[in-house]
Amino acid sequence: MTWWLWIALGLGLTAFELATPGGFFIIFFGIAALVVGLLDLAGLLPQPWLQWLLFPVVALVALRLFRRPLLERMRRGDPGADDVDSVVGTVAVAAYAMPPGALGQAELRGTPWSARNVGATAIAAGQRCRVIAIDGLMLDIRPE
Repeated sequence: MTWWLWIALGLGLTAFELATPGGFFIIFFGIAALVVGLLDLAGLLPQPWLQWLLFPVVALVALRLFRRPLLERMRRGDPGADDVDSVVGTVAVAAYAMPPGALGQAELRGTPWSARNVGATAIAAGQRCRVIAIDGLMLDIRPE
């Protein structure tokens, strides 16, 4: 196969990986195709059988060496893991009056949430409350 076909295959596989919500598998085959294409362009792989042998070997070695660190790095930069916990301790405003133990609604950061009064005193409509915990999509609040 000529060098430009390997480059086109590599770019196509890489674009396919970026367009799909995959787990970083296809991109390593795209990178391998780019490597084989560049080596063929440099004249280091004149035989087609050597190109077809090197392509899966480079892809599988790169997959084995770089996939796990890449996934760990992507997870480390994920801010979504701690976003929900960051609202604990913030102030919400009760939309309706809630006696102790009652369910109602509270506004937190401009968004209405289902809320439960876990305090010992009633909460008036419009009163500021402290978020104590989150249980699924339910805020546990206490009067401030």
